[in-house]
Amino acid sequence: MIYRLFRKENNFPLAGRIAMAVMLVFTAIGHFMYMEGMQAMVPEWIPFRKELVLLTGIMEVLFAIGLLLPKYRVRVGWALIVFFVIVLPANIYAAMENVNYQTGGNDGSGLNYLWFRIPLQALFIIWVYLSVIRKSKSIHSKAAN
Repeated sequence: MIYRLFRKENNFPLAGRIAMAVMLVFTAIGHFMYMEGMQAMVPEWIPFRKELVLLTGIMEVLFAIGLLLPKYRVRVGWALIVFFVIVLPANIYAAMENVNYQTGGNDGSGLNYLWFRIPLQALFIIWVYLSVIRKSKSIHSKAAN
């Protein structure tokens, strides 16, 4: 909206990157605020669960920053897509175990949560692709012509 006020045009890819960056910062905050619940989302057989939760929270902040830096955003976009695919099993595990990500208890939404989470994860992947990668590909193909 601010961009449009000054440029008199819409820049949907930029708006998408900003929105994704904001979302990533909020989810990162969740990693730090709900540490026990986030740890409960990670299967017990995986070592260093607390450290993994901290690492993924830090990664989300770094992804948010990287999406806004033109020099790094395409690489960050691809890394973020991989990240979204890698963390999906933790969300599936948490749903199957009825994990409440805020408390770590077993009173979460259960399998019904997957009806929301899996399409949401797909939306995030498409969102990153459209606002970061596709935009970059069209710029590079125009420059080659």
